[in-house]
Amino acid sequence: MSAGYAVKSMPAPESTSVEHIDISKVRRRIEQREDLLSPFATKTSNSRGRAHAEPSSDVRGEFQRDRDRVIHTNSFRRLKHKSQVFVAPQGDHFTTRLTHVVEVAQVGRTIARALNLNEDLVEAAALGHDLGHTPFGHIGESVLNEELADGFHHSRHSVRIVTELEKEGRGLNLMAEVIDAIRYHSKPEGKFLDQTAVSHMTLEAQVVRISDALAYLAHDISDALRSGYLTLSDLPPEAVERLGERHSQRVNSVVTDVVEASWDATGEIEAENGTPWIRMSPELGDLVTSLRVFMFERFYHPISGSKEGRKAADIVRVLLNHFRSHPDELPRWLRNLSGSDEQAAADYVCGMTDNYALTIAERIRPGMSEGVFHGRI
Repeated sequence: MSAGYAVKSMPAPESTSVEHIDISKVRRRIEQREDLLSPFATKTSNSRGRAHAEPSSDVRGEFQRDRDRVIHTNSFRRLKHKSQVFVAPQGDHFTTRLTHVVEVAQVGRTIARALNLNEDLVEAAALGHDLGHTPFGHIGESVLNEELADGFHHSRHSVRIVTELEKEGRGLNLMAEVIDAIRYHSKPEGKFLDQTAVSHMTLEAQVVRISDALAYLAHDISDALRSGYLTLSDLPPEAVERLGERHSQRVNSVVTDVVEASWDATGEIEAENGTPWIRMSPELGDLVTSLRVFMFERFYHPISGSKEGRKAADIVRVLLNHFRSHPDELPRWLRNLSGSDEQAAADYVCGMTDNYALTIAERIRPGMSEGVFHGRI
């Protein structure tokens, strides 16, 4: 033995047989942690619960179970091959719909933990909020909205997936607050930081809503710069100065501002007008709104109107019309559940990844995908 080192004898661990382990202690600890959350936080004890009652888990809280249910769905797995902005992105480091929801969850968890809100609820809703996106992102969404008699919106379809379509029609039976946070996450172009717009939402749903905008703004700027579509000098100078040049700086700047501006959500200080809400400081909120408008004008809309964007829209339209006319090619369970050939076709096409949509389009109309990868391969 080396000189200078003494060995301290440790007591042997107490022997405990499996029969004497009280696993229910885990559940009690989870409930006790919820009791320590902000008085404004959503807790299992004040939740509206599930549409269909279920036995509790010994080792997971209810919102933890919802997060896990979302992760294990086919719809979640398909997000890895669904576009964020670029159509069927070829570069390995571009954002996909899957990496987007993971980043939303990361931003949301950070804000929720800092404000002592229900982090599990935020994570479950953040991971599930975009399950209803079409292939080719908002390009495909716009086509379905034009073509379908009742219109189409991905947030509404995300709710349809978790309540009706997943598990071949059984749905996920999620907690009501998770479903609501998914339903209300979308925002209009332009100004979206407004208390009246979120007054009907839990603070956790508000966290998901703002985290979605902050996450996609940060990573879409990175994608625009990585692709060469935009350069740093193209961005509004005041945004670069205030938010930073790097992705990590942009995320840290906006998240820190949200936490500071929304501190009354912790219950540690008195809320303005008696009601806390998740927001940014007026100065940074105006800056982020302006930057978001810039990105719509200089990045999102031009990509949608590009040659490959128009081709992607044509593909979604052809697929929808084909399956409306050939419902016998759709899964029987989906036809039975959807109630109409049009709805079944929409449900089926919406579930496609970019790659699968391209493959099926080629079978229906050979040469259809030509131009999708224009200038990239």
